[in-house]
Amino acid sequence: MIMDEGKSIKNKLLVAMIIFLLIIIAGSVLLYFISKKQSSLEGADSSVRLSAQSGFSCEFAEAQKFYPFGDGVLKVTNDRVAYLTLSGNEAYSYTVSYTNPFCVFGEDRVLVGDLDGYAFSMYDLEHQIYAKSTSDKVKGATVSDDGFASVILDSADAYGQIIIATPEGDYVSNKWISRDSGYPVSVKFNNDSSVLAITTLNTNGAVLEPFVKLLSISKDNNKYVASDYAIFSTDKNDILSSIVYCGDRFLIFGSDSAYTVVGDSFSALNVSYASINYVFGVDENLFIIYSDGVGQVNKLAVIDSKNNIVYDSLLGTTVNAFNVVKDKCVISVDRRVFVFGSNGDVISDISVDEDILRVGFVGNDKITVVSTSGVHTYTY
Repeated sequence: MIMDEGKSIKNKLLVAMIIFLLIIIAGSVLLYFISKKQSSLEGADSSVRLSAQSGFSCEFAEAQKFYPFGDGVLKVTNDRVAYLTLSGNEAYSYTVSYTNPFCVFGEDRVLVGDLDGYAFSMYDLEHQIYAKSTSDKVKGATVSDDGFASVILDSADAYGQIIIATPEGDYVSNKWISRDSGYPVSVKFNNDSSVLAITTLNTNGAVLEPFVKLLSISKDNNKYVASDYAIFSTDKNDILSSIVYCGDRFLIFGSDSAYTVVGDSFSALNVSYASINYVFGVDENLFIIYSDGVGQVNKLAVIDSKNNIVYDSLLGTTVNAFNVVKDKCVISVDRRVFVFGSNGDVISDISVDEDILRVGFVGNDKITVVSTSGVHTYTY
């Protein structure tokens, strides 16, 4: 009897020791991954006090109206669009009447539209190029690097419509009206503005039906004309909300799905990301900011033109803003600002002392930072 009790106590002690060892091992593993995660999110090259940098200060409410643009910032309000230098001097100003203004940037142009309103206008670094009114509500837009614009409009007797404007502001003939393909969701030009990609979503059936539509844009008798080029359907019921053009291909993304269009060939892109949050092209490479689920840390993957992953690493908790210029991009995450090369190489990594609203490039070695206290520049 006493021997049985001693054996029982010994077994209990053995089990307790095993559990204790397992807890130590699990804690060590967890500590390793936490330290690895922290080391990737800490250790910036330098710490920068933004208020000490060149630029100008303003109140937070005012800072929200500024967008980096060229060698200055665009100030967008309900009743005015103005271009300011980085010292805060106004270069030009135009009166508008927009209830819910939004901006879409090309290489050296910006379209300012009134979301769910009836107007949009185009600007470069010197002046307003044109201003347009519409008979249907504006739902979205894109601007190509050479100045073409495409605007998504509502429609009274269809799902929606797409209008295209030349760099001079003339409308391209044959606007596309979506009668069968569903609501237009997003639009994007290729590099020479000869093809426009459109994603749509049909909600008529029992399941969502996404489509990808291509329009060909060509010049005929000194006038641009848009015509049907191709249409594709997918095998997944996902909202295709983002289109990127890099290299020689369109890349189209849903929340966890991706497709590629090369010429008139359409295929699924093999990606395995639980939640795709942002996508953009840098030179010929694709940058994907993703996470493993809601509330998880953001990661950055860089995929080359042959679909090889050339970079994949932790990025941070909250992505505030990003911007692209040719073969570089700048990403603001938490209170860190990264400048990446097209292959994912970190050119600059700084920590800042304020929350950041927007970022942009000035020249080859300087970034514009719009923070809660104003507009600043930093030479990296």
